[in-house]
Amino acid sequence: MLDSARKADITYRMHHALYGLCYEPESGAIDGSKLVLMLGGMFVETAFLFDNCEEALQASFVNLSRLLETEPAMEEMVVEALPPASVIDFDTEMGRATAREFFEEWLDCPYEFHDILLTLTQQVFTRWEALSFDQGIRHGQTRAESFRLLIEGTYRAMAYELGAQELCDVLIEKKIGVAGWTLSDCIGALAGLSGQKLSYSHGGRNQCCWFRGSDLPDLLDQTAYVMTQEAVRLGVPTGTDWRFGLPANDVPVSPPSHLVNEVEPVCRGFFEAVYMDDEHDQAVASAKAAGRMLALACSGEKPELEPAIGKPLAMAAITESYKSACVEYAAVNYSV
Repeated sequence: MLDSARKADITYRMHHALYGLCYEPESGAIDGSKLVLMLGGMFVETAFLFDNCEEALQASFVNLSRLLETEPAMEEMVVEALPPASVIDFDTEMGRATAREFFEEWLDCPYEFHDILLTLTQQVFTRWEALSFDQGIRHGQTRAESFRLLIEGTYRAMAYELGAQELCDVLIEKKIGVAGWTLSDCIGALAGLSGQKLSYSHGGRNQCCWFRGSDLPDLLDQTAYVMTQEAVRLGVPTGTDWRFGLPANDVPVSPPSHLVNEVEPVCRGFFEAVYMDDEHDQAVASAKAAGRMLALACSGEKPELEPAIGKPLAMAAITESYKSACVEYAAVNYSV
């Protein structure tokens, strides 16, 4: 057990670390959305310390509701309340990494870290509410609203994590084990599905612009980053060769359509089972799964794929599938 002085010290250190990561020099302020999502990532990582992560997460929010003396805001959230799915994944993964650092340095008991995290979150949310009141901010953020954003972001992060793992397991069992696929096939299928879902998520609008060299539209670049960072976290070497050998802009698109068509029904069944209806969320979960498959293929003394081959393969699959869906949209909607 930790004494009260030690707990206070750890709480302070966590607070200092989080605020440092969320500080924006240009504005001289804290990015509140980023901080909420980092806290969400810490809750996710803490939940995985327990046997049933979903029940642990639910219990965490029950306890937090008691500490905050409020329920989460129940009003319907506007779409802009949370950033895009790829940003949610990035910020919550930062929170998870921060939590792991504290696990290793200070704590032996997950229950004590859980209590410290609850106390820290309570302090942050009540302080924000007090500042809004003191400064007379007409539309300041109440603790109930902060609580609601935390819940939404945390459950999204948990869904991406569990979704990526489940998709990998399903493909290993059904496609590699039964259909005789290789890991390369699985990487191409999942990365391609991610690109396709991402394009469908905004109906081919706005983000289906001209590709300039290796530059990608923002949403595609962010979603590809989810895939690459998942692979790097699991041991794939970093480097600048992710986009090496990508097809030129003046050649016809060549997505791995046969692989995507094979895997789409399997993945659709999973997404329906977990109520992941938003196609942008599906794209992020698929990108994370592709990154994990890539790490599996490129790891070990005798990897099935050399990283210099596997990384551009995955990047080509996600970009070509995205382009193909954009071309399909344009053909249907702008034909004379």
